[in-house]
Amino acid sequence: MSSYNQEQYDALVMVRRYVAGLGDDEKAGLVVSLDEYLRFRQSVDDFLQTHFGSVCNQACYQSRLSACCSREGIVTFFADGVINVLLSTPQEIDRLAETLRQDDNGLKCVYLGRNGCLWRLKPIVCAMFLCDRAENGVFRERPALRRQWEAYREHKKRFTWPDRPVLFDNLEAVFIAAGRTSPLMYLHNSPGLIRVKQEALRRNKKAYKRSAVYNGLQGNAKQDERKRNKLENHG
Repeated sequence: MSSYNQEQYDALVMVRRYVAGLGDDEKAGLVVSLDEYLRFRQSVDDFLQTHFGSVCNQACYQSRLSACCSREGIVTFFADGVINVLLSTPQEIDRLAETLRQDDNGLKCVYLGRNGCLWRLKPIVCAMFLCDRAENGVFRERPALRRQWEAYREHKKRFTWPDRPVLFDNLEAVFIAAGRTSPLMYLHNSPGLIRVKQEALRRNKKAYKRSAVYNGLQGNAKQDERKRNKLENHG
């Protein structure tokens, strides 16, 4: 088994076991936390199917080039796997595990089956990948669509870019709190993403100290201190 397949397989097994051990309410709570993200993904899928469905089918899948499913292009976040397990049937998870145990899929992604991606919900990087040829072919004469696509890319950061509390970071944290770790937990392992979170925390602290709420609390604290001093002096 390749190192890539091993990492993917280990994460899949760990997530599956953890989810299987959850109570009904705990699992339902995790699924509910995905609502906004799933609405976003459905909107992205509708956009891509409407404007790129025929382009990608002809340019890649029929020609078997499939540039967006090359092995080098596949990056999965740990949260991608958690979300997929939560949405998948046991049979679909079995299929993923079996596929990962087969070491070689040529130059294609290990998850690329005869009928497309084996994931119930594709990793976010895969779902939002557009090659230059496809982008130029569709957007060249339709700049409004390009602006809409850029808005989708910005919206994606609300779930994946940890300059604020985001779903992908929260899902990693759930597993870390339960004593599980994985190399795929990029939002807790990547030095770059850790710096993003640290810088966001510093900015938030500065903004809070400038806020009326903070100043009000400080003012109240000072008033309380003055009252205590008066009582002590009076005593």
